[in-house]
Amino acid sequence: MVMKQMAGIASRNLHSGATIGKTGRWRQPGRGSVVSKLQDAGLAALLLGACLLVAGCQTTDLDHAIKEGESAGAPAEVGKTAPKDGARASNAIVLREGDVVKVVFPAAPNLNTTQQIRRDGKIALPLVGELTAAGATLTELEGAILKLYASQLVSKEVNVTLESSFFPVFVTGAVVRPGKIMADRPLTALEAIMEAGGFDYIKANLKAVLVIRHEEGQVKHFRLNLKLPLQGKPSEPFNLKPSDIVYVPERFSFF
Repeated sequence: MVMKQMAGIASRNLHSGATIGKTGRWRQPGRGSVVSKLQDAGLAALLLGACLLVAGCQTTDLDHAIKEGESAGAPAEVGKTAPKDGARASNAIVLREGDVVKVVFPAAPNLNTTQQIRRDGKIALPLVGELTAAGATLTELEGAILKLYASQLVSKEVNVTLESSFFPVFVTGAVVRPGKIMADRPLTALEAIMEAGGFDYIKANLKAVLVIRHEEGQVKHFRLNLKLPLQGKPSEPFNLKPSDIVYVPERFSFF
């Protein structure tokens, strides 16, 4: 508002054709008034440029903030693009032998069962017999069970949950107690770090936590911003898989 008023004053002075002398009489503009007008014009141009610069900076900052907000909260696989529709999510829980799953039929509770996946990778279900569960995600197992019970269920609905699962993960870097953790349930990267005593907040870079995973004969890297959930901001939990390595880097590294 102040800039607008100053620009208006300068503009009025520029367009004024006469001035008042010391005697109170009107006089026509001379050489001095021309110089004054040029000075006023320069001032008005500077003020206008400053206004445009401030507006441009605010727009740039707003666009940058929007882009950061849209990209925040989702774990990024280093060097990889987003998976196509229908592809299995990289952090989906894959069942394995020894896992205990609970199968619930909301419309037929008499079929509910809790099963441990045997060493051959199978579970036994009422009425339909055995089914291979190892190597499938929870969603895939639900679909396979629905196919087996298709002719016996009025309501085509089944829920499969993982009750317990024992597997090792490793936490290293800027944490209190780095080392091996034996998980007996589904575990996220943040939960594994808490099991390791939490972050070393003096050194830890919470915005660049790295998960190293050996999968399908390849080594994959996932970069996580774990500062978001600690600040109460929306973020996507990252589920760990057996033998995952969680590395918390230091904020300043000389290597």
